[in-house]
Amino acid sequence: MSDTRKPIVIVGSITMDMVTRTPRIPAIGQTLIGTGFETTPGGKGANQAVAASRLGYPVAMIAKVGDDAYGPALIENLKRAGVETAAISLAAGSSGLAPMFVAEDGLNAIVVVPGANSKMDRAAVDKHAELIRSAGMVLCQLEIPMDTLSYTLDFCARTGVPVMLDPAPAAALPDAVWSNVAWFTPNETEAAFYVGDGASVEDSADRLLAKGLRGVALKRGEEGAYVALAGGRAQWVKPFKVDAIDTVAAGDCFNGAFAVALLEGKDPWSAARFANAAAAICVTRKGAAASMPSRAEVDVFLRKNS
Repeated sequence: MSDTRKPIVIVGSITMDMVTRTPRIPAIGQTLIGTGFETTPGGKGANQAVAASRLGYPVAMIAKVGDDAYGPALIENLKRAGVETAAISLAAGSSGLAPMFVAEDGLNAIVVVPGANSKMDRAAVDKHAELIRSAGMVLCQLEIPMDTLSYTLDFCARTGVPVMLDPAPAAALPDAVWSNVAWFTPNETEAAFYVGDGASVEDSADRLLAKGLRGVALKRGEEGAYVALAGGRAQWVKPFKVDAIDTVAAGDCFNGAFAVALLEGKDPWSAARFANAAAAICVTRKGAAASMPSRAEVDVFLRKNS
């Protein structure tokens, strides 16, 4: 990569969302006439890569897609967004796919087929060890095998590369993972998975930090974000009020923007404000990767909402 800044490296998932729009979710055995169909690139890893790249930061992705018809399209989408794709390889079989029904009332039913994402293994990490070692930050999610995630985090810890982990979809984490994470960024449901229901936001952050994390950014949607550091400093970061039409990938947008702002030297709370602004723009658009704003759009938005 020609940019002299240390890149953001995503070790994660790429998925093709296959969206069928329908008057209602069909019952078992029922056939309905759909009102529309579209394929749109997604996957939490790819979404975060596009989010960061569209904000003008150098980004590379380590991932796998299938040797089916969708694989080349998924890679091309990332290239168009400016993501370095040399470390994305083809695996035999299906790409990650997410067929879904979206009803007129907003309800949805989704089946996620991991496909090539399930074939992300230790060998893929070893093959691109130099790229990971060169990173300013590595972003991970939980849509690749847990063994590969743990291996990646251990490698990053040994080489001094900070990791931001988005624990989605929420799953039990090995004990060793916690101390290898610089930033942990759950939403409300995911935080409850790790600390239990009923805890306040502040208490949730304290309990998570007690596991060995260095920083927590609790994504709370319309409430904003609560950012806390090991050692005691914590603060709410207010949201921006917008007319949301599609909240898909808003959390991914936050993560990509948060990582960019941190690497550009912003303090965590200023970085979260920048990330809130990017996510606010994201939810006013349809789609996953397609909804990510440019740096110019975020800068204009922040000036208008100063």
